[in-house]
Amino acid sequence: MTGQAQGTQVEGLVAIVTGGASGIGAAIAAQLHEQGARIAVLDRDVAGADPRFAAFTADVSDRASVDAAVAAIGEQFGRIDIVVNNAGIGAQGDIAANGDDEWARVLSINVTGIARVSAAALPWLRRSPSAAICNTASIASTMGLPQRALYSASKGAVSALTRAMAADHLREGIRVNAVNPGTADTPWVGRLLDSAADPAAERAALNARQPHGRLVSPDEVAGAVLYLVSPASGSTTGTFIEVDGGMAQLRLRAE
Repeated sequence: MTGQAQGTQVEGLVAIVTGGASGIGAAIAAQLHEQGARIAVLDRDVAGADPRFAAFTADVSDRASVDAAVAAIGEQFGRIDIVVNNAGIGAQGDIAANGDDEWARVLSINVTGIARVSAAALPWLRRSPSAAICNTASIASTMGLPQRALYSASKGAVSALTRAMAADHLREGIRVNAVNPGTADTPWVGRLLDSAADPAAERAALNARQPHGRLVSPDEVAGAVLYLVSPASGSTTGTFIEVDGGMAQLRLRAE
């Protein structure tokens, strides 16, 4: 599908992008905007949001905050057609590394946050002729990565939730899919690298872990999201696209 066809498909549609003020979320918002969508960024800190977009402050771990923001978006735009549930946080360590409070915090943001935002937008999506939800999962949801127990559990739940949502809302005309990024070159990953004992060596290891030999770019993830939410993909629901340089599926021989 050409960029022109995609633009025609999303032209005038209203898209909420959570976590849209930076990183992958910002790239998603930009690409949807470039293809003609009207963007509402929803983030805890909207200071860095692209000034071209309407920005709404909300914490996806707080239902009242989410409900108020989504209601304001609906009031301002008069419709909501696309929800990209991209907000999330990371976690490191094995199952003993994080206490109950941290488990609850990460799951509330990464998993229940999707339910909160989607539920708030549901009345609007049911009225849309082109309703679509895309959740940001991770290759950690399908692969066993070391020292990522809590994060992997949360993203595995996102994958399961995506399929359940797709089944629940298909006959209402709402498609639900997910994107599974590999390790992406985002500010969060940059902070992890900066805190490593040897940042250069850690970056090299992350690059080497992905078969194409580098980190995934946020724009590459955004391109997959654009495909999934476009009405041109009307027969695509309940599935995911891996944007990981082949990490999940390829087993290359060592050179």
